[in-house]
Amino acid sequence: MSRIVLASSNPGKLKEFGALLADSGLEVIAQGSLGIEDAEETGLTFVENALLKARHAAQASGLPALADDSGLCVDHLHGAPGLYSARYSGGHGDAAANNAKLLRELDGVPAEQRGAFFICVLVLLQHADDPSPLIAEARWHGHILPEGRGSGGFGYNPVFLPTGYSQSVAEMDDTLKKKLSHRGQALVLLHERLRELRHA
Repeated sequence: MSRIVLASSNPGKLKEFGALLADSGLEVIAQGSLGIEDAEETGLTFVENALLKARHAAQASGLPALADDSGLCVDHLHGAPGLYSARYSGGHGDAAANNAKLLRELDGVPAEQRGAFFICVLVLLQHADDPSPLIAEARWHGHILPEGRGSGGFGYNPVFLPTGYSQSVAEMDDTLKKKLSHRGQALVLLHERLRELRHA
């Protein structure tokens, strides 16, 4: 398996995955470059949505497919925005509006009750009918700041302060973010699963 299709049209994710997979030996092709539209995310969990996206891309491309479903889960909001992280404010992918809504929802909530985590579920299918997908999940814990800080990254990065760090994700350099992030951690796990398979 040397070529895989990445089941995402999100430019931020494409850039991040490109960097994370740069030394993997895989040729990663964005589904959009093959004319493949985004799958409809009708699942009720991150795993279900990642499977739907991977299967859709594998079916349309005839290639192995890698998909992720990820989001931000805030304790005080009972896990919201969760599955709806990208469209929390209504429109899809409007990071500024999503962050503004999140900060409004948490207005007046003390720091100790602003715990949150990013979650990433990765699914790799060898083909559309693959009955044994490789699945890797990782979480990145922290809390929500009272206001956004920094201009790097995308999504909720400006308002998320990882546990043990004094910089928001949007203030971190790419090398540190790559090492710590939920996607980075999930990809490490996925690499381990692939290695185990090759040596099984």
